[in-house]
Amino acid sequence: MSVAYFDCFSGVSGDMLVGALVDAGAGEGKLREEVGKLGLRGVEISVREVKKGSIRAKKLDVVCAEEAGHPARGLGDIVALIEGSGIAEGAKRNAVKVFERLAEAEARVHGVEVSKVHFHEVGAVDSIVDIVGACVALELLGVEKVYSSTVSVGTGEVQMAHGKLPLPAPATAELLKGKPVRQTGIRAELTTPTGAAVLSALASGFGEMPVMTIDSIGYGAGERDLEGQPNVLRVFIGEEAAEAERDWVWEIQTNIDDMSPEICGYLIERLLEAGALDAFVTPVVMKKSRPGQLVTALARPEDVSDVEGVILEETTTLGTRRKRADRRKLLRENVSVKTRYGEVTGKVGKLGERVLFFSPEYESAKSIAAEAGVPLREVMEEAKAAFRQGGGYDGGP
Repeated sequence: MSVAYFDCFSGVSGDMLVGALVDAGAGEGKLREEVGKLGLRGVEISVREVKKGSIRAKKLDVVCAEEAGHPARGLGDIVALIEGSGIAEGAKRNAVKVFERLAEAEARVHGVEVSKVHFHEVGAVDSIVDIVGACVALELLGVEKVYSSTVSVGTGEVQMAHGKLPLPAPATAELLKGKPVRQTGIRAELTTPTGAAVLSALASGFGEMPVMTIDSIGYGAGERDLEGQPNVLRVFIGEEAAEAERDWVWEIQTNIDDMSPEICGYLIERLLEAGALDAFVTPVVMKKSRPGQLVTALARPEDVSDVEGVILEETTTLGTRRKRADRRKLLRENVSVKTRYGEVTGKVGKLGERVLFFSPEYESAKSIAAEAGVPLREVMEEAKAAFRQGGGYDGGP
C-alpha cells in the first residue's frame, strides 16, 4: 500500500504540505492544471525552490489579483465549488472532508453553527488552494494512506482579525484534540489551522513512522525563517510493509483498595460504552497487605478523556495514571462460514498474506447455538472446521 508520512518537526501549514508533496514527485504542471479546474478568477499558483537554514525545499506561492473580487464563502459554497469542479473524485472527497473538519473546529471555537462559518476574501482563496492542492498532490502520487508524526506547535501570540490570540491558535488546538502534540519554545505559529485540518481529517495515525520502503522524500518550506532549525515539513512517500498494522493507544490505570467488587462488572460495561478498546480488573496486594484491584483500560487518543472520566466517576480512586502503549496488530478480515446449524461470522488474523487463524464471533455463534439448541462450543468448533475445509488456512486451532 502506498503511504505518505509527514514529519512535522517544524509544524505544518497548507503551503508546506503542497510544497513537500510537489518536491516528493507530484508534478507542478499537473497540480496547477487540476487546481485550475476550480475556476477561481485571478488566482495563480507557482512552486519555487528556496533554502530554509541548510535545507533545500519547495515553496508554494498563491497570487490573488485584488480586482478579481473574491467574496466571503461559507462551507456550503466551498463544497459546491469543489464538487462542481473537474478534479479527481478522490481528491474531491478528501478536500470536502478537510473543509468540513475545519468548519466544525471554527464553529466550536466561535460558538456558532457550522453553516454560519465563513472563510473571508483572500484568506479563503489561500485555504482552498492549499487544501485542494494537498489533496490533488496526494492523488497524483497515488497515496492510499496518510500518517503523521507528533505535531510541533509554537508559543506566544498571533495577530488575527479578532485581535491577538494565543498559540497554538484556538482553531488549531481544536483540530489537534486527541492527537499527539509537542509544544516548542519557538515563538511563532508553526502549525496553522489549514495544516492541522488536513492532517486531522486524513491521517490514519499519529506517532512513529510506519514500517515502509521509502521511494521519495520531499521538503516543503514555510513562510518564516526560524532560529536554530529549518522551517520545513518533510514527507516520506513509499510502500507500507504488509506484515502487520502499527498504532498506539493510551493505557489508563488506577489502584483501588476500598471499593466493593460488585462495582467491577458495571465499571467495565461503562468503560466499553465510553470508547475503551478493552477494560479489565486484576486482583493485587497493596500496601499494608490489603487486597485491592488494578483497573486497566485501553483507549484511543480521542477517547481517553471520556474513559478517564468514567473511572473517576464510578470508582473510589482519587486519580488515574496513563502511559502510551505502541501496538502491532495482525491484519484482520471479516468473513462468514456456513455450518449445518447456520452461517457464523468471524475474524481472520493475517500476517502479510499468511492466514494465522479464524475466530468465530461470540455473539454470532451464541445466537445460532441458542436457536439450534446445541452447545456453544460445538457451534464454534463447526465454524472453525468449515473455515479450514474451505481452504482458509492450514492447521491452527
